[in-house]
Amino acid sequence: MCAQEAWSELGLDRVLLVPVGQAPHRKLEGDPGAEVRFELCSLAVDGDERLEVSRAEVDREGLSYTSDTLRLLSGEDELTLILGADQACALPEWHEPDEVLDLARVAVASREGVERERVLRRLGGLSSARGVPAAERLHFFAMPRIDVSSSLVRSRAASGRPIRYLVPGQVAGTIETKGLYGAPARAGAQ
Repeated sequence: MCAQEAWSELGLDRVLLVPVGQAPHRKLEGDPGAEVRFELCSLAVDGDERLEVSRAEVDREGLSYTSDTLRLLSGEDELTLILGADQACALPEWHEPDEVLDLARVAVASREGVERERVLRRLGGLSSARGVPAAERLHFFAMPRIDVSSSLVRSRAASGRPIRYLVPGQVAGTIETKGLYGAPARAGAQ
């Protein structure tokens, strides 16, 4: 949903989903690994020509930092990093946040409980490596209020609760069939 709305509201040519290779900030319990994350992203965008999936972080060794990924992709087009407002608030704690702001404009999707003003306050002291204030690199876009998060999906899967309609059908089927995220494995589930 977020990728679709960003594509539509920001006039993007395409949206590239980049599943994390090795997350530097946390370990997910029951994490199926980078290859499975790539597979799930591919299933999620199957048939949608506006969306693509990149192996940039999956194939790179070591920790996956957004600044490194943006550097890798920077030779292509003007880059827009799409974040939920909750993640945008965390940007000052990221690895090389000033480089992130130099390498891409940051498109912020509204999320429940995180207002635009909070994001602006949180990033108020941050600027790009070239000294451009963070506020000048931010672009806010509206997103329909559908409060589905990856942690909600993982939690429901782990407790055996249905996840269909929270994620695309092929993704739900793969999670259930393979017993990912602690889901009870069910042959032929969807």
